[in-house]
Amino acid sequence: MSAKPVQPDITLLLDMDGVIRDASLSPALSEESVEAWLGRAWTDIAGEEGGDKVRRMVEDARTSGISAFRQINQRFPSGTEIPIEFTTMLLGDRTGMLAVGKNLQAVTELHSRLIAAQQTIERDYWRLREMETRYRLVFDAATEAVLIVSANDLKIVEANRAAVQALSGIDRGNEDVTGRDLLLEIAEVDREAVREMLVRVRDRGKALSILVHLGRDVRPWMVRGSLVSSERGQVFLLQFAPVATTSRGDDRSEPTVLKTLIDRVPDGFVALDSAGVIRHANQAFLDLVQIGSKGSAIGESLGRWLTQPGADLSALLSHLQRYKTVRLFQTTIRGELGSETEVEISAVDGDDHNYVGVLIRNVSRRLTGGETDALRAALGPISKQLGRSSLRKLVKNTVGIVERHYVKEALELTKGNRTATAELLGLSRQSLYAKLARYGLDDKGSLSQDDLPDDDSED
Repeated sequence: MSAKPVQPDITLLLDMDGVIRDASLSPALSEESVEAWLGRAWTDIAGEEGGDKVRRMVEDARTSGISAFRQINQRFPSGTEIPIEFTTMLLGDRTGMLAVGKNLQAVTELHSRLIAAQQTIERDYWRLREMETRYRLVFDAATEAVLIVSANDLKIVEANRAAVQALSGIDRGNEDVTGRDLLLEIAEVDREAVREMLVRVRDRGKALSILVHLGRDVRPWMVRGSLVSSERGQVFLLQFAPVATTSRGDDRSEPTVLKTLIDRVPDGFVALDSAGVIRHANQAFLDLVQIGSKGSAIGESLGRWLTQPGADLSALLSHLQRYKTVRLFQTTIRGELGSETEVEISAVDGDDHNYVGVLIRNVSRRLTGGETDALRAALGPISKQLGRSSLRKLVKNTVGIVERHYVKEALELTKGNRTATAELLGLSRQSLYAKLARYGLDDKGSLSQDDLPDDDSED
C-alpha cells in the first residue's frame, strides 16, 4: 500500500517579487483566515525577525530554484503566532514561486515539556543531594556507634565515626572498615549470641539488646538491631551504646566538671599539641568551622580553617613559643560550608609545653563604639547648619568630615605607613597624599572641624 502524501499546513503562491497571490491552509488550521494576506508582500506579514529569513528564501529560489528550510514565527490576521518551517521553490515556467510550510507548534510544545521535565529532574536531584548531605551530617554526628550491615553476608556496608573508632581504636575514615566481616570484629565468645540476635531481627524486625565486646581493646557495648530495606536489599541497622566502666588513668587527669564547662563556653575553644593539631574542641568551635561532630575535628590541624593555612598558625605558635601567651590575635575562620568569620584568638602555652589552649572569639558582629562615638561627635556641628546652608553644602561638608575621619583611622591602624594606608582605603598613593594635604594630616595626624576647607560654592 502506498503512503498517503503529507499535505503542507500552509501553501503560498508568490509572484517573482515575493507578493502573495494565493494562500491555502490545511484542515488543522481551518479556524484561521488568510484573505488579508492576498496582495501583500510575504516579508510584510513575517514580522521583523522573519522578514530577513523570507528575503533569503525568495532570493535562493530565484537563483537556485529552491531554498533551504527556515523557521519563522508566522503571525496570522487573528493575532495568533505559530512557528512554521518554510521552504520556497521556483515554478517551472518562472511565473512565480511556491512556499510551503509545516506547523512546528507540536514540536515546540514537546520541546518546552522536555525542558520542564529536565528542570524537574534537576530539582529532584539537588533535593536528593541535600537530603543525602543531611543524612551524612546526622549519621556522622551521632554519639552512638552505628553500623549498617548487609543482611545477606554480614559485611559492613557503612559505619559512622564513632563505630570506626570503636572497631579500629583510632580515628579513621569509613572506607577503612567497609567490606569487613562484622563477626570478625566481635570477640569470639560473643559471635554466636550476635548470630542469634540477627536471626531474631530478621524474623521479627527487632530483638532485645545484648552485650558484646568490640575492637582491639575488647570494650563492652550494648547492641540493638533493626531490619531496614534499601537499594542494596535488606540491611541490619546496628546501634552500639558503650557500657560504663572504670575510667582509665588518662581520663581521671581531667575533671569531668571542668571538661563540661569548657564544652559549654560560648566562645570556641581548642586544645592543640605542639604541632598545632587539635586534641580537644568544644561545640562553639565546631559551629565556627561548620562541622557536625568532634571526631571530624580531632586530629586535624587548626591551620586548616584559618584564612592563610600554615602562615597564621605558624605565627600563632611562634608567638606562643616566645611569649607563652597571645592576646587579640586577629584572623579569619573559613568554615567547611564556605562561610568566613572574623575572629580574635587568645592562647596560652601549657606548663609541660605539650599542649596549647586556644580561645577563639567571633568579633564579626562586634560594635566599635569608640569609632562610632567619635564620628558622631565630629558630625554634630553639621546638624546646627540646617536652615543656614544649602543642602548641597551640608552634604559636601558631611562627606568631607567622614572622609577625614576614615583617613585618620586608617593612618592610626597602619601606624603612619602611607603605602599600607593607601591599600587599606583602596586609593592610589597620589590620591592619599592629596587627601592628607587637604585635611592637614600629613604632619599633624589630626585636625579640628575648622581645618576642613570652607567651600561656600555650590557645584
